[in-house]
Amino acid sequence: MTSLSRPSVRRPAAFLIATALLGAGLAACSTPEDEDSGTATSPGVSETSVKIGTHTPLTGPAAAGYSSISKAASAYFSYLNDKGGVNGRKIEYVVRDDGYNPATTSTVVRELVQQDKVFAIVNGLGTPTHSAVVDYLAQQKVPDLFVASGASLWNQPDKLPQTFGFNVDYVREGKILAHYLKEENPDAKFCVLRQDDDFGADLTKGITQVLGELTAEEEYAVSNESLTAQIGALQAAGCTVNMLATVNGFTALALGTAAQMGYRASWATSSSGGDYPTLVEYLGEDVGPQLLEGLVAANYLPFNADDEWVKLFQQINTEYNSDAPFTGNTIYGMSVAYTFAEALSRAGENPTREGVIEALNSGAVKSNGIVPATFSATNHDAFGGAGITVVSKGVQAYLDGQVFTTDTETGPVEPFTGSAVPLSGEGIPSAS
Repeated sequence: MTSLSRPSVRRPAAFLIATALLGAGLAACSTPEDEDSGTATSPGVSETSVKIGTHTPLTGPAAAGYSSISKAASAYFSYLNDKGGVNGRKIEYVVRDDGYNPATTSTVVRELVQQDKVFAIVNGLGTPTHSAVVDYLAQQKVPDLFVASGASLWNQPDKLPQTFGFNVDYVREGKILAHYLKEENPDAKFCVLRQDDDFGADLTKGITQVLGELTAEEEYAVSNESLTAQIGALQAAGCTVNMLATVNGFTALALGTAAQMGYRASWATSSSGGDYPTLVEYLGEDVGPQLLEGLVAANYLPFNADDEWVKLFQQINTEYNSDAPFTGNTIYGMSVAYTFAEALSRAGENPTREGVIEALNSGAVKSNGIVPATFSATNHDAFGGAGITVVSKGVQAYLDGQVFTTDTETGPVEPFTGSAVPLSGEGIPSAS
């Protein structure tokens, strides 16, 4: 592993002569500075730009469900740059394909840090993939911002002070889903189909904190090409409400398999696998809308068509993203990009890695969720709550009055009485 190179440092001639007598080793301890301004800075920061990077599946089994996220983020950054960027600096966004393979993730993240010299890794996607690099980023002291996963691993401020999550913690999300479903279906036989990693374990933990023992639990690996055995087991157990800790591709596979087997049940899913347009794309326009009718999902970002954030993101998608299909992934990618811009704006006119972490720890960064972000020095989860969406006649929308907050332990699930974060300043954040 090579160390990060440092910018050269300008000093008066007399100082350079004295320093040379002390040896080259002392120079390696000097503070990085910008050659033009002489102000302290960080890798990836110039007078005109801030370079950030991400790892995400542009190819492989998860690409169809998630490759649109980085494109949406790129579109928002283009919009932001055309509006002047953040404190006069434009965002340079470097996207690396990891194919949802942890070994590839390790390779591309090291390239981003050591070769591209990015200021931060922003929204690295996936629980198994990002787990492979979180310790490396901590060792390198690279801001590891808004991981695209709700695993509890990211919220360890003492051990991982530079890492912050973005998705609602899966334990919290599981509790909220289970609370709603229990109220609506008190006599149901509740079951879970889950991915065999921290994603699946954490969501199930939250579900069982509310529901207690489940009728059945089934697991799958992302390498699986069939869920026939798992769906058959849920059917045999008499499950009437199935909760899914699945990514979009496996949500579609589960519902499609159940339909082929003639198995009728109600289905609910984490936000990570419940995006209606993406699921229709997997299942096909001929059967998708029918199979997805009534699907329950959690979410925490603006979603309804009349929301001002959604209208802005639709406009940006048309102008900067070639009018690509507008999905929950579009909203997600642009929301992450906005949140990074907000954090960077609060890091000051001469941003440093330390400064952006301090901005997040201050609690001032609120993002654009249906509940405000709750970042602090002791909490690196983004959102403390979520709402419930249901698909009805081909439209996925929030249910009125069904937004809840809770913790990741055994605390109650309670109605959220506050307000969503309003749109202001044309979606361009300011430090004020």
